[in-house]
Amino acid sequence: MPDELNDLAAFAAVAEERSFTLAAARLGVSQSALSHRMRGLEQRLGVQLLARTTRSVSTTAAGAALLQELAPALERIEQSLMKARRQQQRPAGRIRLVLSRTAAHLVLMPKLRAFVQAYPEIVLDITTSNDPVDLVAGEYDAGIQIGEFIQRDMIAVRVTDDMRLAVVGSAEYFESHPLPRTPRDLKDHVCLGFRFRSGIYRWEFEKGRRALTVQPQGPLVFDEPDMLIQAVEAGVGIGMAMEATVQERITSGALVQVLRDWCPVFPGFFLYYPSRRHQPAALAALIRSLRMSA
Repeated sequence: MPDELNDLAAFAAVAEERSFTLAAARLGVSQSALSHRMRGLEQRLGVQLLARTTRSVSTTAAGAALLQELAPALERIEQSLMKARRQQQRPAGRIRLVLSRTAAHLVLMPKLRAFVQAYPEIVLDITTSNDPVDLVAGEYDAGIQIGEFIQRDMIAVRVTDDMRLAVVGSAEYFESHPLPRTPRDLKDHVCLGFRFRSGIYRWEFEKGRRALTVQPQGPLVFDEPDMLIQAVEAGVGIGMAMEATVQERITSGALVQVLRDWCPVFPGFFLYYPSRRHQPAALAALIRSLRMSA
């Protein structure tokens, strides 16, 4: 098919220039090579397309009919190729981005206005998912996720500092429940769960060489972080969330953080994508905008 397209484009050049010499110069090939290609094309089609004399070249009736259909199609192909090249060179076009709701809140939203103003020709097509996503299978250009969830064959760019999980409850809840001192004390508390597609998240704790895992046992399970925190603020029970997302509530006293010394820091969010080759300018612009400063 690529050879056929090249031969058809060469035929169009000869027909438009009405000269093998001018068409060969336009295409950057030798006159003899171009003449050979035209003979091959005519043989494959089984019809004469060009009438040749020692002084001129013109299309036959069949050639003129083919050119009438061919010229608009070749022009559309050329326009599509130019559009693709522009996307490689200028920050424009659509980026399909998938990220967790927490990443949207912590990473994307604080920089979204500046990005839109700086790159008005880019369309960010955003999908939220708390679960790890296969970018290639989902036809996404990039994603933002916790580092440990990213496949090793991806290219990852850090977009946050190290992070920590926080176990929190409302002041009202702790008026009638003792503060837990160790993760083992959580058996006496109402622990609200968070569900991934793979199952309910088990609370992981670590202190020195000790590590404990707790399966939350409570009356509610959410797949939306904001709803979980709203239930915690309402005094239904205690929950676990990214510390950065509830820090203001902790500072104001609306939430009480417990077991902080059992919650170690871990690498935070990364923007990840499949390959560095032929990176579109729009994706490069998004990476620059979200990348952490050195």
